[in-house]
Amino acid sequence: MSTVAYEVVDVFTDRPFTGNPLAVVFGAEQLGADQMQTLAREFNLAETTFVLPPTDPGATYRVRIFTTEAELPFAGHPSVGTAVTLMRQGRFGPGRVVQECGAGLLPLEVTAAGAATLTGAAPRLGDPVEADTLLKIAGLTADDYAGDPVAVPRTAGCGLDWVFLPVRRSALADIRLDHQAAELAGITELSVFSWEDGTAHARMFVPGTSVWEDPATGSAALGLGVWLVAAGRLPGDGLSAYRVHQGVEMKRPSVLDCTVTAAGGVATAATVTGHVQPVASGRIAVPPFIG
Repeated sequence: MSTVAYEVVDVFTDRPFTGNPLAVVFGAEQLGADQMQTLAREFNLAETTFVLPPTDPGATYRVRIFTTEAELPFAGHPSVGTAVTLMRQGRFGPGRVVQECGAGLLPLEVTAAGAATLTGAAPRLGDPVEADTLLKIAGLTADDYAGDPVAVPRTAGCGLDWVFLPVRRSALADIRLDHQAAELAGITELSVFSWEDGTAHARMFVPGTSVWEDPATGSAALGLGVWLVAAGRLPGDGLSAYRVHQGVEMKRPSVLDCTVTAAGGVATAATVTGHVQPVASGRIAVPPFIG
């Protein structure tokens, strides 16, 4: 039986069995997209990455990223987790590497201590979204809302867009996600967060999927910086640092350290940093080829 090697690592944490688990599959050049999707469903984690030789001369390696349902052009915790895992395997040393993925070429800075900093793609800021609709999806009330005329719910991202809903911190534990309401509203990625003194406490949801809450989400942490600048919660010029705590309600606490650079009230770049802990390794059977 043909097999491929893999590792499972916990991302955005300095302790095993916390953070966001990720499966990293090696030698994926022999796999078709349908086989990758089957393996991602078997691991049943938020994402699984498949390591491939780069096709761009400017890249250090290439990854394809799959949820249990579909392929993604980019995601944060898979990018950070894969980079540190490959460094620990000796594929390259600490320092700057370039990941090739569906979103293009993304630089990362990897440390010998087992952390990586990811620079997101170009920031995007979308149109406002009705707060009442999002509160209904989250099972919250108007009393839980923490926005204002400037800090309104809207989409933002640096390679993968999320809808951001500001709430009181005490409301986070009360969220009861309404998947049907999310489907009717067309909401597929939702970040519900509180903000105080440079720190966000957040929960990230992907309604309607088998893994519908994420304990650590690098792409959402990047997008949050874009939202914070637009909302006036971080300075509109220069470099600002902020921290995201996530996964507490899932009993998988995670820490994401971020920066956002802004000019003229608009975010121009964002980074997210986290540690990676190895927890398992082995080989898994290659599924039958379908496509």
